[in-house]
Amino acid sequence: MTVASGLPQLLVVGLGNLPFPQTRHSIGHLIIDALAARLHIHMATDRTMGGVTGRSKVTLGETAVSLVLLKPKPLMNITGPSVAGALRKSVKASDAMIIIHDSLSHKPKALSPKIGGSANGHNGVRSIISALGGETHFHRFRIGIGRGPGDAAEYVLSKLPEEEKFYWNGDGIGLDLVCNELERIARKQLESQGLP
Repeated sequence: MTVASGLPQLLVVGLGNLPFPQTRHSIGHLIIDALAARLHIHMATDRTMGGVTGRSKVTLGETAVSLVLLKPKPLMNITGPSVAGALRKSVKASDAMIIIHDSLSHKPKALSPKIGGSANGHNGVRSIISALGGETHFHRFRIGIGRGPGDAAEYVLSKLPEEEKFYWNGDGIGLDLVCNELERIARKQLESQGLP
């Protein structure tokens, strides 16, 4: 874990495809945009970080955190090298990184946090694990999008329903859950360093 100047440091990466915004597959990007708006973090393209990024010292609940947000520019299935580069340029430790991605295996509006394990068929996560040389010890926020009838590829590239956008956006309950989980990870960093 990375704690600098007594502040936990987190890299939060939202997976998605920039050419296909507001789709189920790009829900990670939507959540990064919502976090940036809520926490007043300016986002801008940064080639050295491999995408659209912003950083700031913020307060999550009662915990001050040095936070880096990233929407990788490469398409999701080849996003690994970009994310690995951003990790090296920011928080360094893989357990200080949180990947937010869609999950067909979870019901819509579900947040399922986990650390480590396989990609579970998610090509974006598979690309990240490969680019990290097989390292899997990073956090994942699996965002449920459900599974529709028919072709999975068509389903994930379809527009996210308004109700789900609202849930994960702005003052939505889903964004509250994401912030609570980020604070929990930051608190664990502090505890592991023996800091209050």
